[in-house]
Amino acid sequence: MFREGGIAYIYLCYGMHHLFNFVTGSKGIPHAVLLRGIFPYSGIEHMESRKGRKFSINGFTDGPGKVTKAMGINIGMDGEDLLNGRIWVEDKGIHIPGKAIITSPRIGVDYAGPDARLPYRFLLHDFQNIKKTSLFGEV
Repeated sequence: MFREGGIAYIYLCYGMHHLFNFVTGSKGIPHAVLLRGIFPYSGIEHMESRKGRKFSINGFTDGPGKVTKAMGINIGMDGEDLLNGRIWVEDKGIHIPGKAIITSPRIGVDYAGPDARLPYRFLLHDFQNIKKTSLFGEV
């Protein structure tokens, strides 16, 4: 996490869940964003195979460990360049209206004292509506 931004920081949590972070800070400054959930845009059949179950809108990739399992991300990918590695960030032209994004305090970081209450958790407010219109056209 102390590397230059644009690098994957992946670690094992509770000895079983790989958690994937995007390093965002300058070298030497430990800033990163944990990917807590996704709505699959493509590759669902591969995700189903990795997870051993069929896709459903609820409970499939709505947690950081579920995301990495579905996407095949593991600790062996730690340190990968997010522009040129096996994991990458790409602009698919998907528009999420600003009013659809809400913030809340982070969870599971009580040890951070007052910083635990900072609004550093971002969620889609009306996901069902966003999914139907912005992400995939009318479904």
